[in-house]
Amino acid sequence: MGNATDEELMERFCEGDHAAFEVLFSRHAGAVQGFLARMVRDGALAEDLLQTTFLSVVRSRDRFERGTRFGPWLMTIAANAARDALRRRQHREAYRDSAPPPAPVTADPSDPGMRKHLEDALQRLSPDQREAILLHKLEGWSYEEIASMRGISVSAARVRAHRGFEKLRQLLDGLVGE
Repeated sequence: MGNATDEELMERFCEGDHAAFEVLFSRHAGAVQGFLARMVRDGALAEDLLQTTFLSVVRSRDRFERGTRFGPWLMTIAANAARDALRRRQHREAYRDSAPPPAPVTADPSDPGMRKHLEDALQRLSPDQREAILLHKLEGWSYEEIASMRGISVSAARVRAHRGFEKLRQLLDGLVGE
């Protein structure tokens, strides 16, 4: 089963082969959890959302269309779970917009202070912008793949990422010490 494609494994799972699901889970759980952790910036919540995502795969396996690529279908489920979780906790994060600007830090991305500022800035983006940036820059997805996953035009995917990058520049402007 290790040589089977994700799509073949999903077809087997749809036909009742639970071992195929286990292979899919082991192949994708790490990447999905990493994506979720970057989206919600909460390790425990990301673990919960990982379970929710794969539970949704089990529950919606009858809606998986043959010929559909498994990876984007799975990431759509994960992204929807993350957006739902972010909406539920939105009222708790409202204070972030009024927080004073952080102290200057070095420009070294391996510096923990800079990494924290980058993560904080990512959280201040809209979920759509954050998702586009994470999928494009960190997961290596093309704008075409992002557009297909979200059901939007390629131009809209590019605009979301561009606006997200612009907002990141504004949020991080002045953080780097001279």
